[in-house]
Amino acid sequence: MTYRALFLDIDGTILQPDHTYTPSTLEAIRQVKEAGLEVFLCTGRPFVDIQKLTADFEIASSITYNGAYALYQDDVIFNAPMKKEDVEKMVAIAGQSESELVLYTTENNYFTSLSNPHVEDFNEVFQLYQNKLFTPDVADKIVSASAINVTEDQVKDFEITDDYQLTKVNVPHASESYDVLRTSVNKGVAIKQMLSHLNISPSEIIAFGDGMNDKEMLQFAGTGIAMGNADARLMEYADFQTTSVTDSGIFNGLKKLGLVN
Repeated sequence: MTYRALFLDIDGTILQPDHTYTPSTLEAIRQVKEAGLEVFLCTGRPFVDIQKLTADFEIASSITYNGAYALYQDDVIFNAPMKKEDVEKMVAIAGQSESELVLYTTENNYFTSLSNPHVEDFNEVFQLYQNKLFTPDVADKIVSASAINVTEDQVKDFEITDDYQLTKVNVPHASESYDVLRTSVNKGVAIKQMLSHLNISPSEIIAFGDGMNDKEMLQFAGTGIAMGNADARLMEYADFQTTSVTDSGIFNGLKKLGLVN
């Protein structure tokens, strides 16, 4: 099999629970780049907060905000903001409960509160820095969102149309946080746009992930690989499971495919 591109989730796939990555991950990415593969970070994280990783791995292209914003080098390939009225509804719902929202634009992370302890914990886990207090004038610029301190019986409140679903974040210490996902906009949709731009077929790509926000990505990829620490529900969408993020999962998965040594 000839592969031309590699798509990598970040949290729980590249990054371990302590926010570090193993030397084997850096080496694996170096080897596949040397072999000529295009490498993309493909994450729910904001574009503005992954710049250290892009520099560390010398990766110039990314899909961020769970598929809402795709960048190939300096070119924007896909940009899909949420509807303003949907953002306003979610903010109103959060205001009627003890939940909080982080609403992402391509430049900043807007929180419904910056002082709430749950928000502070969320920022510590995900290392978000470009943070501001949400104001209504940015409601038409939101590309993605996360809900914080949400109980299970509140999840449906935020799923305001059939296009929205909340998926629990598969990261330790963030158990009451959820990605606000759209059926119409996800990692798989963004990858499809990227492959069309680059004239690459799905059979020529590999994708690694660990959470349910990686479902469409693993489904779409010719070879979808679930991390050893992945959400158990993700396995039905993967071709195989590698070792965990703390046990050289990316390196071992690529080694199984004969791409690293």
